[in-house]
Amino acid sequence: MKKILVLILILVCSCFNLFAQRIKDIAYITGQSSEQVIGYGLVVGLAGTGDTQRSTFTLQSITSMLKRFGITVPIDNLETRNVAAVMVTATIDSHLKLGADFDVTVSSMGDASSLSGGTLLMTPLSSMVGRVYGYAQGPLAVGGYDFRTESGSRVAKNHALAGRVPMGGILQQSLDVDSLSTKQISVYLREPDMNTASNVMIAINTKFGNQVAMAKDPAEIIVKVPNDKQSNIVGFLADLESITVLTDQAAKVVLDERSGTVVAGNNVKILPASITHGNLNITIRSYPIISQPGPLSNGTTQVFNNLIPSVREDSTNTIAIQGASTVQQVAAALNSLKVSPQDIIAIFQALKKAGALIGELVII
Repeated sequence: MKKILVLILILVCSCFNLFAQRIKDIAYITGQSSEQVIGYGLVVGLAGTGDTQRSTFTLQSITSMLKRFGITVPIDNLETRNVAAVMVTATIDSHLKLGADFDVTVSSMGDASSLSGGTLLMTPLSSMVGRVYGYAQGPLAVGGYDFRTESGSRVAKNHALAGRVPMGGILQQSLDVDSLSTKQISVYLREPDMNTASNVMIAINTKFGNQVAMAKDPAEIIVKVPNDKQSNIVGFLADLESITVLTDQAAKVVLDERSGTVVAGNNVKILPASITHGNLNITIRSYPIISQPGPLSNGTTQVFNNLIPSVREDSTNTIAIQGASTVQQVAAALNSLKVSPQDIIAIFQALKKAGALIGELVII
């Protein structure tokens, strides 16, 4: 009986040569940056799903917080099932100004069972060097639930120990960024590539005139701001970011052996090759033989477990590929073997070793 294929073969046709992308989608400009911040806080208002007494840092945090309000409670008398200790993280854009709101992510760090329905108390958010950039507070939005009963029954959906506070962070200190130059700026590709950098340079020169852009390397394109655009640098950058460019991507096949997922780009090609696939299945079945003693013989019943092996070889399929130049042709060739995703991964690896696969094999 054939096994149910839980793992999926995904062949994505990314038609890079047919669709252009905006520069703002593939690159960023000088002065555009971000800062990651982190903080430690408490979530309250949980319905008995918070940290237990084993999370001693939660008890210490509650005690310290109450002392700030002039309340002293012995740590042994604290009940923390409605409170959970969390880590708060966020990424702040460099262009945000004082008072701007931003999203924060809240993740449990104790033994709470769910953060659903909780509220994050005011938490300072700082960078790696300890500089506080803002504060976060507000009700959590958790995209799941986890209900448990005393008898051990459990009903859960998605992940209930992490959530977000939409626009829960408030920026108190702007990031230090360099001001935009009105003479020259640089465009940095998020995925460095020689051909893409050359295409960006040509597209910018076509839009604003020759000698405006010059590709320095596969990642950076230097752009001189035209004289008539220097008085309105923001408008110039807006026009520059909206330019569409044909991007070029290397031929890659990504194999995830843990999940059996295969993702192949449109530039992947297969040279003429012959593929043979077959399986040998060995089954050992038990046929017990029972021997009963004769009447009045004082004998005992004997059981002999007779193990009989059987061998069955699946029909071996051999196909000859005359060459495949598109993802659809690659998929059709491999699907004709009627094999599992794990076998398809092995076939891709064998094709690469045989020199028949034109592309980079990435195993994750």
